[in-house]
Amino acid sequence: RHLAYVIYTSGSTGTPKGAQNEHRAIINRLTWMQKAYALKATDVVLQKTSFGFDVSAWEFFWTLLEGATLVLAQPDAHKDPDALVNLIISQRITTAHFVPSMLISFMDAKGVDRCTSLQRLLCSGEALPADSVHKVRRVLPWSGLHNLYGPTEAAIDVTAWSCPDDFDGSIVPIG
Repeated sequence: RHLAYVIYTSGSTGTPKGAQNEHRAIINRLTWMQKAYALKATDVVLQKTSFGFDVSAWEFFWTLLEGATLVLAQPDAHKDPDALVNLIISQRITTAHFVPSMLISFMDAKGVDRCTSLQRLLCSGEALPADSVHKVRRVLPWSGLHNLYGPTEAAIDVTAWSCPDDFDGSIVPIG
């Protein structure tokens, strides 16, 4: 029940506050994530999320708990889709997180279809448009695409939905 970290958020209230997460909450989240996505020691996870955003917690801790490789992107790399494509290809990244608006930019980058090492794309932080799912399914059909949702106060995410290969919907569920 000891405090693991505090991340500041306005959450759904619009009023800034420090969300306090205990060790048991983040361990519960990471245990679920491992059962759901089975990271292996041979996986390579891209860490590009700002430390002030709760997703960075799983990028670090999940990778380290499973003995996988963590590749740290250069600061502000998330703003350069072409650089991300090159990093993913050169470092053989298997797992990456994108907020949906960045996923759209990434999917429009030249050479994204050469990111053949990508096995897991996790999205959260915004609503995931169905058009993005359709594009990922067309361009990166070997990659699992997962839509997650949750408030910072709940140790990152509380719902998840794996986008099926044959997804043809107009609304993407959150779990």
